[in-house]
Amino acid sequence: GDHRDLHSFPTRALPISIAGFYIDEIMNGILLKPAAKAHLDLQNLRVFGKPMLYFKVVLIAGVIIAIPLILYQIWKFVEPALYQKERGWAKRITFFTTFCFLVGISFAYFVMIPSMLEFSANFGTDNIKNLIDINEYWGFIMLMILAAGIFFELPMISFVLSRFGLLTPRFLRKYRRHAIILILIAAAIITPSPDPFNQLVVAIPIYILYEISIIVSAVSIKKYYQKEETVE
Repeated sequence: GDHRDLHSFPTRALPISIAGFYIDEIMNGILLKPAAKAHLDLQNLRVFGKPMLYFKVVLIAGVIIAIPLILYQIWKFVEPALYQKERGWAKRITFFTTFCFLVGISFAYFVMIPSMLEFSANFGTDNIKNLIDINEYWGFIMLMILAAGIFFELPMISFVLSRFGLLTPRFLRKYRRHAIILILIAAAIITPSPDPFNQLVVAIPIYILYEISIIVSAVSIKKYYQKEETVE
């Protein structure tokens, strides 16, 4: 029953319906709030810009609400390949993966986005007015949120790969320097502003996550070797 229920149409449509119902709160209370705080004026430059934006917001908000369901489905799919003892961890991993993703989104929303918008709003001369295209703004918010959400999954990815013996803490330690360079490059690409402060706002948390991933990998690999011994 459980498996079929999650595939049913009402279950899939529910998150989008919730997002649709609360669309005004999502738009004014969440999406447009960072711009208002930074005193940035937003404008729409397209004929159907506003309706299209509302449609996109409902869709993405629905996906974010549905993340626990989506992840649970993925883990259910992987589960049959696991040992009997490990069957139970699908639920736990779903919880932790969702938790990491939501922490990432929150970090982007409450730390990264405000500091970047503040920088943009106060940069340079007052003779140039900041009138930001709403689609440009939406693209920026989405990039920040998705990038942070994915980067905050590093410890989980490390856990799963180490659990299957595909990743070792030694490997992560050995390539730490390379990782730091890649993190700085990623931060420079993600950050639209050229100032080093905002790049560090992105880079430092990713580096901390990398270090956490090493610890997680060390714990997880022990379990992998214990499992191998019990199998033998």
